[in-house]
Amino acid sequence: MSSRRSRSRQSGVSAITDDQINDLVSKLHQLLPEIRNRRSDTVSAAKVLQETCNYIRSLHREVGDLSDRLSELLATAEINNAQAEIIRSLLM
Repeated sequence: MSSRRSRSRQSGVSAITDDQINDLVSKLHQLLPEIRNRRSDTVSAAKVLQETCNYIRSLHREVGDLSDRLSELLATAEINNAQAEIIRSLLM
């Protein structure tokens, strides 16, 4: 048993089991488009976690890009201030 798990048990915090970790990694595997579309079913947990991080980073970039585009559109659009404020409040 790892020292991290034994410490968490000693402090009264319930530790996550290997089966739970495997189940969570399997669920992530199914959610990731990069891995889900591959032919091979055997992907290491490390690879799934790495791809998860990459996917989250790409989603953050995409959200930032879309936010920038929307800001540009709002700045150039011929809408009144009340309409722009409504749009901004919906995005927050």
